[in-house]
Amino acid sequence: MHVESVGSGAPLLLIHGWGMHGGVWNDVAQKLSANFRVLSVDLPGYGFSKTEMEVVEKRASAMDTIVGELSACITESITVCGWSLGGQIAMRWATQEPHKVKRLILIASTPCFVELENWPFGMKKNILEKFASELEQNLVTTLRRFITLQLRGSENEKELLLMLRESIFSRGEPDISALRDGLNILRDLDLRDELEDITQPTLVIAGERDKLTTPQASHYLAQAIPSANLVEIKGAAHAPFMSHPDEFVKHVKRFLHE
Repeated sequence: MHVESVGSGAPLLLIHGWGMHGGVWNDVAQKLSANFRVLSVDLPGYGFSKTEMEVVEKRASAMDTIVGELSACITESITVCGWSLGGQIAMRWATQEPHKVKRLILIASTPCFVELENWPFGMKKNILEKFASELEQNLVTTLRRFITLQLRGSENEKELLLMLRESIFSRGEPDISALRDGLNILRDLDLRDELEDITQPTLVIAGERDKLTTPQASHYLAQAIPSANLVEIKGAAHAPFMSHPDEFVKHVKRFLHE
């Protein structure tokens, strides 16, 4: 698993979302490095990390595989910051290894990505299934379309879209198996019953204009996790750390210095 480190001090691990890689954190990682040792990871099958099929076959699920590889890679107690799918991974890791996950920062994340009868704050399942079908036909086009959805409605939307389109394949194309696994996690995972088991201090950061994981999902997280606080960044969509990096860094520093 590829991990990049910058700065010194208390460790802070950054976990990217579906279809991306650790390079999406470059700007805020540099800003945070003045106060923390910032680690940005490429999840298995993304960026410079390669999927080891033997490991995948031995574990019960794609989520177990990812959490297991993160745990093997990170040997110290650490603050974990996850974006979108990365937030779901962080939450599951926090419940499985509370001795290792010291604090949580959840960005534009949700306990349940798809809409259910008793969960109105998710994406319709048929839309996600359409993404999965399109992925098999054209990986590049599907990822570019997903980027557009993430940034829709954000301040500086055009500039952010150009920046992400230039950087998304800068570490090569992600493995299609990893992309499939990620979509399956988003389709099937429902963490609502596990939230009360997250005992770590938690900062939930929402984008006011997020269309993928709505602010209502973040409000739910903040209420259901016992030691959570919520920040909603005005003018931001699904990537507030990219659209409003200075405000994002301010909130993270304040939380970690409490």
